[in-house]
Amino acid sequence: MSRLRRSLSRWADSGDQHARDLRKTYAAPDCSTVATAPDRDRVHLRGTLRTVTLRPRGGVPALEAELFDGSGVITIVWLGRRRIAGIVPGRSIDVQGRIGTHDGVRVIFNPRYELLP
Repeated sequence: MSRLRRSLSRWADSGDQHARDLRKTYAAPDCSTVATAPDRDRVHLRGTLRTVTLRPRGGVPALEAELFDGSGVITIVWLGRRRIAGIVPGRSIDVQGRIGTHDGVRVIFNPRYELLP
C-alpha cells in the first residue's frame, strides 16, 4: 500500500473514531440521534455546533447552525435573531423541537435549547 493511501486511510479512521466518540458522549435515554430522529415529531437531540451563520430568510434575520452528533447533521434555525450568546461553533448544545424539511434539508426552527458544559 502506498504511503498516501495509508495516510488517507488513517485520516478516515480518525474521523470515524471522532464520530463514534461523539455518539457515546451525547447518548442519553431521553435523546434521539440525528440519524434516527423521525421527521414531523418532537425530538430531543444533543450534539456539537459545527457552523453558525447569519442567513436572512424572507427579509428576516435568521441565525443558522449545523448540529452534529456523530450520526448525522441537522440544521437549527432561530428566526428573527442575529446572534445568541453562547451559540458559537464547537459548543455542545441540547435542543428540543420538531424536525421539518426545507429545500431538501432537515431543519428544526426555533428550538428550545440548553447550552451544555
